[in-house]
Amino acid sequence: MPDYAARRVSMVDTQVRPSDVTKFPIIDAMLNVRRELFVPSEQVEAAYVSENVKLAPGRVVLEPRTFGKLLDAVGVENDDLVLDIGVGYGYSSAVIARMAEAVIAVEDDEILAAEAQTILSEEGADNVVVHVGPLAQGAPDHGPYDVILVQGGVVDVPDTLLAQLKEGGRIGCIFMQDQLGVVQVGHKIDGHVSWRFAFNASAPVLAGFKNDPVFAL
Repeated sequence: MPDYAARRVSMVDTQVRPSDVTKFPIIDAMLNVRRELFVPSEQVEAAYVSENVKLAPGRVVLEPRTFGKLLDAVGVENDDLVLDIGVGYGYSSAVIARMAEAVIAVEDDEILAAEAQTILSEEGADNVVVHVGPLAQGAPDHGPYDVILVQGGVVDVPDTLLAQLKEGGRIGCIFMQDQLGVVQVGHKIDGHVSWRFAFNASAPVLAGFKNDPVFAL
């Protein structure tokens, strides 16, 4: 049987730490969440590779480097309420759950959402609530949120989603332009979200985030 614990250590030591992700809560969470449980059975062998892992058409688990740097860029704290969008089988939410107070995980695919709920419960991520609904609508009934993360690419971020961010909150997104993407972090100040460049990454653009660009890259 493969030694997945060793693969997790290797993932962190060769993909995450070298990308200047050194905060203990991120490293600890990524070392302890069993990534191989959160991918389709046919993708288990690819769970720890340095690339996005395909879940379904247009849906992926973000590569470890991208995900680790995204967590670092938004600065998740242990008292944060986090909105995690496009969670698939729930890997990102399981990691964030070890760092934050609570996570609302949004998934529009009912089958993926049911799988996520089962796996998260079995793995003891009791501070995650899986919300089924359109990704771009978020989960306003549970908000507002300290942090919003989008687990896929975006072209535009709807105002309805930005409205769910608390004053002083942070949102992290991979803005895609053709095949090239940049991660930007938005900070909400005086009701307005201002964006800044964080690093380069790419991911398929999620449904509901494909409108004409609003923010200059």
